[in-house]
Amino acid sequence: MNLVVYEDAAAFEVLRREWNELVRRSSANTIFSTWEWMSTWWSAYQPGLLHIAACRAEDETLVAIAPWFLTETETGEQVLSTIGCKEVTDYLDLIVDTAYVDAVLPRLAAHLQEHTSRFDTVFFCNIAEDSLTYGQLPQHLEAQGFTIELQPEDVCPVVSLPGDWQGYLTQLDKKQRHEVRRKMRRVLGQNTEVDWFIVDDTHDLEEEMEYFFKLMAMSDPDKAVFLQDENNVRFFKNLAPIMLKAGWLQLNFLTVNGDRAAAYMNFDYEGAVLVYNSGLDQETHGHLSPGIVLLAFNIQHAIETGHHTFDFLQGDEEYKYRMGGKDRRVFNLEARLG
Repeated sequence: MNLVVYEDAAAFEVLRREWNELVRRSSANTIFSTWEWMSTWWSAYQPGLLHIAACRAEDETLVAIAPWFLTETETGEQVLSTIGCKEVTDYLDLIVDTAYVDAVLPRLAAHLQEHTSRFDTVFFCNIAEDSLTYGQLPQHLEAQGFTIELQPEDVCPVVSLPGDWQGYLTQLDKKQRHEVRRKMRRVLGQNTEVDWFIVDDTHDLEEEMEYFFKLMAMSDPDKAVFLQDENNVRFFKNLAPIMLKAGWLQLNFLTVNGDRAAAYMNFDYEGAVLVYNSGLDQETHGHLSPGIVLLAFNIQHAIETGHHTFDFLQGDEEYKYRMGGKDRRVFNLEARLG
């Protein structure tokens, strides 16, 4: 097996044609592993030096990408992390062809051992409990002399969707089922014009993103602070048109008398809807519970369009459980030699 390390952004163009084909052959087949996500993240943040390790089989087929980078902490410690780490990316993992896992993992672990002069710590964040980095990589790192610590990071409440809306409602407890129905009836029964729409190429995406940022900032002081970081805003602005072009963006709004009352920025990928971020005008329209109503419309639409999963992504907010979410645990892995 041939392993090549790329240390500048040209790697994204070199590997572009093969990248997503490999993602689809891997167990890390999430939107966060795609070329689009990782190259856009790197362009927005560029926190250190790239160290992308790519493995090829004897026939030159790309069978693994370890999308890593090196960064220095405020104390001078050199850390090897995964592109996308940490706040704006919910799942991260090695991208390995499932047919080559047994050959690739020991090779990557040996590569890390060979390059320990370049870093003090390995820190792989946001690894799901069913990922290679959580379930299989640690034993190979330990075989190379690393000490491993796995730390809980967060949970991602996930809903397995049935074939129809009524089937979904029966998955909820009786009280919550009643609440969802009541809130939908109330908003539709008001003497107001209520509608919702998903942004597509007939809309001005740049304008719609400005509406979205406004609702984000209105909904939560922490989100308002998040949007004060120009890197975060740049990432969102750069990402949205790329996701729309790929057919993965599901930016949607609930309108009340023409005013945008709530919004979700979701991603539609491989049969799953991923709830990435949201915004809400609570002051003007809070009495209508527009966030929950729009969320219900989103879930109903996901069922009607044949999706199998509705993933709330990271965060244990109560509403996610009321809407049927079941935890998928997410961890951080820290490794040091010796």
